[in-house]
Amino acid sequence: MDDAPTDLKVALIIASVRAERFAPVVAAWSRERIEAHGGIELDVVDLADFSLPVTLDGSGDTDRLRDRIGAADAFVLVTPEYNHGYPGYLKIAVDAVLDEWAAKPLAFVSYGGLAGGARSVEQLRPVFAELQVTTIREAIVFSGVWERFDASGSLVEPERHEAAAKTVLDQLLWWGRALRRARALEPVR
Repeated sequence: MDDAPTDLKVALIIASVRAERFAPVVAAWSRERIEAHGGIELDVVDLADFSLPVTLDGSGDTDRLRDRIGAADAFVLVTPEYNHGYPGYLKIAVDAVLDEWAAKPLAFVSYGGLAGGARSVEQLRPVFAELQVTTIREAIVFSGVWERFDASGSLVEPERHEAAAKTVLDQLLWWGRALRRARALEPVR
């Protein structure tokens, strides 16, 4: 059973909801890499477009977010590092969805200051493991992100990040196809 010709449905999730966020620049670069890679049907899920309740009572846009995450075969998460951690609104979004994350792979694109968001990624790995998400070992990390992109949003000295994107997306597709086949054969428990 080979599903290679069928595009993998990937949700590109933008985690920052701050008004003065750099996320759109990093997300645009990520989107370009994903679209150029091929084999992917892309859905951009910007958490700033969702009103999620802190009480997780199912109100607001919870069902709409759950539907988008549930429809995806795999995820690319663009996340900043805020105060040595990941955004609080991202935790609300993760917890609002729960079951729809299971048995799917997730790749990280992180950004920030000196650590480039690596601390947020390391904190998110066990969160997603609890939800049965397979996180891709490699990540795309933008340290000193404000100096990495020029005023037009183009990446300065792109070679290292371009190579990382290819590696991460190759792994995401492999895991995404394998887990999609597994979910079709046996439901997640």
